[in-house]
Amino acid sequence: MVQATYDMRVRQQLSLTPRLQQSVKLLQMSALEFTQELQQAIANNPFLEEDDQDPAVKAEESVLPVDRNAGEAVQAEGSETRDPEPPPFDPEPYAGSYPTSRVRDDDGDDRPDIGQWTHSSVGLHDYLHQQLCGYRLGERDRLLAEIIIEALDEDGYLRQDLDELATTLAVTPPPTKDEWMVALTLVQHLDAPGLAARSLGECLRLQLEAYDADTPGRALAIAISDQYLDLMARRETAELRRKLGCNEEELAVACRLIRSLTPRPGLAFAEPESDHIVPDVIVRKVKNKWVITTNPAVMPKARLHQAYANLFRKARCDDRPPLAQELQEARWLIRNVEQRFATIQRVAEAIVAHQRTFFDYGEIALKPLVLRKVAEELDLHESTVSRATNNKYMATPRGVFEFKHFFSRELATDTGGRCSAAAVRALIRDMIAAENRRDPLSDVALTRMLAEQGVVVARRTVTKYRDLMKVPPAELRKHP
Repeated sequence: MVQATYDMRVRQQLSLTPRLQQSVKLLQMSALEFTQELQQAIANNPFLEEDDQDPAVKAEESVLPVDRNAGEAVQAEGSETRDPEPPPFDPEPYAGSYPTSRVRDDDGDDRPDIGQWTHSSVGLHDYLHQQLCGYRLGERDRLLAEIIIEALDEDGYLRQDLDELATTLAVTPPPTKDEWMVALTLVQHLDAPGLAARSLGECLRLQLEAYDADTPGRALAIAISDQYLDLMARRETAELRRKLGCNEEELAVACRLIRSLTPRPGLAFAEPESDHIVPDVIVRKVKNKWVITTNPAVMPKARLHQAYANLFRKARCDDRPPLAQELQEARWLIRNVEQRFATIQRVAEAIVAHQRTFFDYGEIALKPLVLRKVAEELDLHESTVSRATNNKYMATPRGVFEFKHFFSRELATDTGGRCSAAAVRALIRDMIAAENRRDPLSDVALTRMLAEQGVVVARRTVTKYRDLMKVPPAELRKHP
């Protein structure tokens, strides 16, 4: 016989409301992602409109009507309820700090100069085809040259055999090897030395042959490129001098000439990657005080459509609930946008307050800092500070830095003090920059020099930091 039993338990569970989920989502977005999200919301919600007012005028006029009781205040998990008012941005003290090129149209309105950020570049294959147009060639010779150009890799090398290229052509009679070599020689001399080479040695030799015959070290450099590149790579200078029959000074001149060449000439025509970074805040020194302001370029350009909101309040219709939800979501978005910028502003101010020596003296003065310390000072949850620093950038007189750049772990010193890992990397970079190129500093020597300055780190730590800075080891930094 089955006996039914009842079990009552009390359980606590944390759940995020839709408004809080939206707040967290907006906070962790980058500036570009936030702009796209805001534009999509304006397009989908009839109660939102684009705000075209100047930030200074907008600060004086309260154009963002907010329902203070529309849902719970925005907060991250574990943080207390906050309802801050973001400070108005005054662009006057910084007018001229970040000049923007403007052009005036026929109506007298200023607009950004599109020529500042648009450009047109010619790729490798297009460039060579243009160069080929300047030669008077027969149809057959031009076809062979065009086939070779299209077969080039992005770095400019021809890695396909000429016999393999011949299988792609359906011409009668089939091209001979001499015809292919004539076409290859033509492409190799199309005003871009080093292209269409079949090996590194050939690429270097083509560039060397483009130099004047009386260039110092040219003949030796051509001989090295043709036969002894492996000896040069292993820095076997004694063996090189014996095989080439030259002295140490002549060899040094030839090696310097080879190092000045481009091993991948085709990359000069590659389309540059467009990594656009939009800083969220701007840091300026005004009257010996570091001032942090929100970048006006990322300020929210959305507001409640007051006319539609007033009409909705007066209307009596059957579909009020869906429209009421749209109006509530519009108000939530506006409050969450305000909270996003207020949180980023507070975190940026805390970072600048802790890292004031960095802004005064540079990377070597960067102090240890962790997210937990900033979270405790701002009475926020650590995850909230993490979101506020992820993909957020700060424009400073020393460059544009990600917020997370200012958080560095602590390393001990023999005097009982503390030093940040970023400062140690800066010290290593300065030591390597000042080293003797003929006798570069090894990782062991760098570790010893750091210890002499009171910074105690292991040799493997120095190796890790050197690799992070993309600095080769001592044996590869040595110059003959």
